[in-house]
Amino acid sequence: MEKFIAGVIQMDSQGDIVANLRTAEDLIRGAAARGAKLVCMPENVNYTGMDSKDGIEDVPGGKTFIKFSELAKELNVWLHCGSIYERNKDDRPYNCTMIINPSGELVAKYHKMHPFDVVLANGGPTVKESDRICPGDEIVTVDTEEVGHLGLSICYDMRFCELYRIMALRGANILLCPADFTMNTGKDHWHPLLKARAIENGCYVIAPAQIGKKPRFQAYGHSMVIDPWGNVVACASDKTCFITAEIDLDYVDKVRKQIFTLENRRADIYTLSYNNKQ
Repeated sequence: MEKFIAGVIQMDSQGDIVANLRTAEDLIRGAAARGAKLVCMPENVNYTGMDSKDGIEDVPGGKTFIKFSELAKELNVWLHCGSIYERNKDDRPYNCTMIINPSGELVAKYHKMHPFDVVLANGGPTVKESDRICPGDEIVTVDTEEVGHLGLSICYDMRFCELYRIMALRGANILLCPADFTMNTGKDHWHPLLKARAIENGCYVIAPAQIGKKPRFQAYGHSMVIDPWGNVVACASDKTCFITAEIDLDYVDKVRKQIFTLENRRADIYTLSYNNKQ
């Protein structure tokens, strides 16, 4: 039986990196004490402010990576580090997630591929995340051989189902969706989007989220774990906290043998085309 406990951290990150990292550390320690072997964090885990450039760090090598690397080694856990702003030769940083193994090593990182760019008609608001963030160009999964085959994404990515199907076809059985989702869209879209990604791919979905009032919006929260059948098996209340859930990778195989969405695709009629850089 391939079972383990996953911890999911929910935070109200603000502009003080030191304070945010202190809170993250406390929650990581709490989840590890509950037996978590994989601990997952939200988007913008170390910094949420008006200017993303104020939170830029190197990956690896920056203070956030160093802190999480030390914790992974000390606690003997896998860390999925939500996301931070990674230094880039472009003027715009990457929105970057990291996977750190129990030896404190960076084993994978992913750059958010889909910036949140919205222009509403009739004088509505305009949001251009691509003005602040450089989009990534690589789909990333990592087979940990201990806590599942992880598919990496960040926030707005979850609206693009083709990304998750490609990761599932590459072998992912856990889809990680850290987010800083707005209240306005979250109240209607958060649950159905995450459930759909789980059901259509026969995967666990782990979605750590931000709560609280941010410089640009109110965050929705509702961090959760969804199983491959689409059941919410753990959900956070509206506060800074961690939750835990049992992940049963044998259950992934069981569900996929009941719902054959990966096998029943019509690859003779349609295909997913992508650049495989791995």
